[in-house]
Amino acid sequence: MSTEDQNDPTRPPKAWFDMGGDLAGAVVPEEHDYALWEKRVDALVMLSQKKGFFTVDGLRRALEDMGPDAFERLSYYERWVAALRRNLVEAGVLTPEELATRMEEIRARGATYGDVSAGATDG
Repeated sequence: MSTEDQNDPTRPPKAWFDMGGDLAGAVVPEEHDYALWEKRVDALVMLSQKKGFFTVDGLRRALEDMGPDAFERLSYYERWVAALRRNLVEAGVLTPEELATRMEEIRARGATYGDVSAGATDG
């Protein structure tokens, strides 16, 4: 979209998440290792979509509904966790209460539970 199009008063304003056509500088692709939790989030999203719990459009809707503050504050995979949670609750796969109970169980394990560098395992 050209600058002229962006300044067209008859055009509706762009949504906060619509960055198409904005100047953002060069994209520098970087190879990096993903943290274990990021790989798990990615796998859960892909498996949930394959099971039919939601589509890529549902994931995108949940991401866009977060609003600009959460979108800027959270990392890429933190946003995916929030979108995954919302979609699974909406699909009836789990309830907010079930999720809260499970999160408490996980917190009770301690900060180093599952940390391979600490010698623990994911059991």
